[in-house]
Amino acid sequence: MKKLSILFTILLTCIVVSCKPVAPKQFSIAVFIPGICADSPTYAMLRDGVTQAVDEWNEGKEMEHKTKLYVLEAGTNQSEWPAKITALAAEQKYDVIISSNPSLPEIVLPIIEQFPNQKFILMDAEYSGNNNICTVCYNQYEQAYLTGYIGGLMSQSHKLGLIAAQEYPVMNNIIWPYFEKGARDANAASTVAFRVVGNWYDASKGAMLADILYGEGVDVILPICGGASQGVITSAINNNFYITWFDNSGFDKAPGHIISSTVMKQQELSAIMTTDFLNGKTEWGTAKMFGVKEGFVDFVQDDPLYLTTVLPEVRSTMYDLVEDIRNGNKVIE
Repeated sequence: MKKLSILFTILLTCIVVSCKPVAPKQFSIAVFIPGICADSPTYAMLRDGVTQAVDEWNEGKEMEHKTKLYVLEAGTNQSEWPAKITALAAEQKYDVIISSNPSLPEIVLPIIEQFPNQKFILMDAEYSGNNNICTVCYNQYEQAYLTGYIGGLMSQSHKLGLIAAQEYPVMNNIIWPYFEKGARDANAASTVAFRVVGNWYDASKGAMLADILYGEGVDVILPICGGASQGVITSAINNNFYITWFDNSGFDKAPGHIISSTVMKQQELSAIMTTDFLNGKTEWGTAKMFGVKEGFVDFVQDDPLYLTTVLPEVRSTMYDLVEDIRNGNKVIE
């Protein structure tokens, strides 16, 4: 009987211990902004998406169980990014560092060698095979193609321009050639002039390059140059040419001059990726691409300024093109 009593006590203790709720982990997340949110809608959407997910996760939780969030804006000097993100990892207190830029996989790989426990979720980037990294990117083949297509339809001179902050693989291999492909598919006579600012902030140089292109007969320009895009906008207003806009809705930046906004849903996807991490659902080592079909790339067609600036027949053509991509009837490759 004494042995049975001891066994019963042990069994009861095990049951009580196993039924005791496990305190939820208190996570710590860092958002690394490779730039300045005020100059880049993409980075502002990243920050807002992660913040939204953390706020929702923390709702109703005790203070000691709430996820901590830290946001670092690293500035526009790309040469400083590796040191600044390394410093974040060196603190060894962040369960994950979330960021967004195509160049980041190359930057974080040597950091992981130094700090093998550090995890990274990288938006707008593509890299697979490393279990410390999860990447998701947007289908910029579709995004650039749609932007070029409406530019080709709207250009009277059949001369378009692309003003980039700098050259990098995604720009050189995807955005520029597929912007040109879209323009030529819309009108075979279309050409695209490519110019580089050299940084992400020089609005004066952005305006100068746009003025030069306009003088050469270009009447549609796509600016992808951060703060320097404001100079392109100023030139468009002064010279009366069109702009195609990338990544977020930009019609109100220059009413009557912005003919398209091809957006990526960075805030929504950032929130989803953060929530997945908090729930232990991150698929480490994978790289996924999301586009029009998945709802994370879109061509804005309901803005009143789009409706008043763009000809009805052009809007109809663009509607059909977007629907063909969305339904899988047209693949951009």
